[in-house]
Amino acid sequence: MKVFISADIEGTTGITVWTECEKGKPDYEEFRKQMTAEVVAACEGAMEGGAKEIVVRDAHDTARNIIASSLPENVKLIREWSGHPFQMVQGLDESFDAAIFTGYHSRAGSDTSPLAHTLTGSSMYIKINDRYASEFLINSYSAASVGVPVIMVTGDKGLCVDAMDLIPNIRTVPVSEGEGTSNISIHPNLAVKKIKETAKQAVSGDPGKCKLPLPKIFQVEILYKDNRLAYKTSFYPGARLEGTHTIKLECDDYFDVLRFLTFMK
Repeated sequence: MKVFISADIEGTTGITVWTECEKGKPDYEEFRKQMTAEVVAACEGAMEGGAKEIVVRDAHDTARNIIASSLPENVKLIREWSGHPFQMVQGLDESFDAAIFTGYHSRAGSDTSPLAHTLTGSSMYIKINDRYASEFLINSYSAASVGVPVIMVTGDKGLCVDAMDLIPNIRTVPVSEGEGTSNISIHPNLAVKKIKETAKQAVSGDPGKCKLPLPKIFQVEILYKDNRLAYKTSFYPGARLEGTHTIKLECDDYFDVLRFLTFMK
């Protein structure tokens, strides 16, 4: 079995404020190590479950967060951004049997994580076909577009609830729960244990149960915080400005959605 892992950081155990996610800030190294430990746990569990090949995509900010030397030797790591519209799942294609997302977080417009956002953080919310879109949803549709099921996700409780609503048979590991601007987390070592065991169960199970149907038509709506960004984005081919802060796009190809989101600021 060939498994793809996309790793974000805001849904890593214990992370509560932005400085814990930002390279160069004093708190970053502690949580970079925890992010890495959770990715390692997912790799080890996946291998115990039968994975023979694993590719990890470092998918946060600089995309240079994971400590590569800590990964199992047979794991490949994708770092930095190529500019491909798959963004956080760059490298994912039809050759993979399943995908796992670690360290994911709640969507923009939600109140279930103090770090809730979607993509750049410039929007109040993003909707796809009237469903509020998290990075999990966007990347799960990307996986679905190449026929790959997302079998597991780790992150905050709100994100895990949304994930199960989208993919009922997905396995989740909620490691924290937001309350206002605070965060309640389980112990980091316990999170690592849970992630490893859940990854083993997910990979050794039936990935087909997590197949996500891809819609035929896509209606994208972005409510920007800054009306100037909305005006600028309205010149993207096919996009239209509605009101002062809202952009809409309609298309029948999900790659066009991804191309649009790649160019939004």
